[in-house]
Amino acid sequence: MLSKKVIENVLNAALDNGGDFAEIFVEDRFNTNIHMLGGYVENSISGRDFGIGIRIFDKFNSVYAYTNDSSEENLIKVAKEVSLALKSNRQDIVLNLMKSPVHNINPIKIVPSSVDKSKKIELLKRGYESAKNYDSLITQVTADYFDEEQNILIANSEGLIVEDKRIRTRFKVISVASKDGEMQVGFYGPGAAMGFEFFDTIDVEEVGKEASRIAKTMVLADHCPSGIMPVVIHNEFGGVLFHEACGHGLEATSVAKGTSVFSNKLGERIASPLVTAIDDGTLPNEWGSLNIDDEGTPTQRNVLIENGVLKSYLIDKLNGRRMGMKSTGSGRRQSYKFAPTSRMNNTFIANGDSTFEEIIGNTERGLFAKKLGGGSVNPATGDFNFAVAEGYLIENGKITKPVRGATLIGTGAKVLEKIDMVGNNQTCGQGMCGSLSGSIPTNVGQPTIRVKAMTVGGRKGDE
Repeated sequence: MLSKKVIENVLNAALDNGGDFAEIFVEDRFNTNIHMLGGYVENSISGRDFGIGIRIFDKFNSVYAYTNDSSEENLIKVAKEVSLALKSNRQDIVLNLMKSPVHNINPIKIVPSSVDKSKKIELLKRGYESAKNYDSLITQVTADYFDEEQNILIANSEGLIVEDKRIRTRFKVISVASKDGEMQVGFYGPGAAMGFEFFDTIDVEEVGKEASRIAKTMVLADHCPSGIMPVVIHNEFGGVLFHEACGHGLEATSVAKGTSVFSNKLGERIASPLVTAIDDGTLPNEWGSLNIDDEGTPTQRNVLIENGVLKSYLIDKLNGRRMGMKSTGSGRRQSYKFAPTSRMNNTFIANGDSTFEEIIGNTERGLFAKKLGGGSVNPATGDFNFAVAEGYLIENGKITKPVRGATLIGTGAKVLEKIDMVGNNQTCGQGMCGSLSGSIPTNVGQPTIRVKAMTVGGRKGDE
């Protein structure tokens, strides 16, 4: 992607006016997005995005710039402009660029670009028809196909030079159900760090049915009562609550600045002894998995919380300097247009000992949040609110009628302490996570858990 000689010249230019670390990130990305609405392809976009980012550290400070002109002359010009932003004396830098091998944890069988677009559209039609024909209450369906191939090169003044290829594929269906002037939405969107063989592992018709099942169930549901009650949060995408309310607070982006509720708490108990939480970027072919992070560091399995005790943070290079700690392979970015920072990969609560049936049977009255939707969180305080995309009442130890309009309100740290049952049915769901370094693919997950007391927003008087 760039010759070793060009890389050496650019890194030297980047350190011309000082600084003690320089890095080059080269990206060449190809992607396909096909959107189907009303049974017809509304748009089909295939594109290429190429660019180069240059970053310099001076102790705890950093400067970042990017360009899509890869000529040596331009790259040296950009590097020198970046270096001028640092007011330090140049130190002698000896570059010894040794190419590092990459251990591939995401084997690809069928590169998506080798598959004719007509086959991808056929998948969309099948998913669409399955969702649209699920029930007469389904009034609108959209289906999306996505694949990408990202080729990267990372080199830095510590002697690292490494290249990698990343491929991801995803399929999404959104269904809308309507009744008596009310509308409810159902969504399902599995994805993986796989090629076109991903479609040997999922059934697109079942994806469509699941989206429509949720929409139909919710449009027929009563409004959820409000109040403080036990809440059982199901597996798979239920893990988005931990991801948002706690995971972001464990990223060095906020921890290093002391703005996280979890800053300076390593070794302290911050959760129920039943809770063990992990971020693992090494799980083969999972949506959030990477061979190396966007700083060239191999990803790893990071135990964040073990039996309720805070064990680790998620750390990138720059914040690792600030904290006096090593990178955990957690430096990520959306593209060359963003400087990397600490981010999650595949974040989940580990299995416990209870069965799903035991958790429900031991809950006299409460809310079963089967699927969570969008939400917001303040990482400094951990305060959050989440919409429940699919919910049911629990009465006398049994799941009874569906309810809609439920919102989960609370504080991440307090919710961790109030988890009193953890299931043994852990699975993951796929999503896109937004933060300082852009939008990136991440897995969220957990087994079914019970929070013994939680504020549920709904409608008063709907008991």
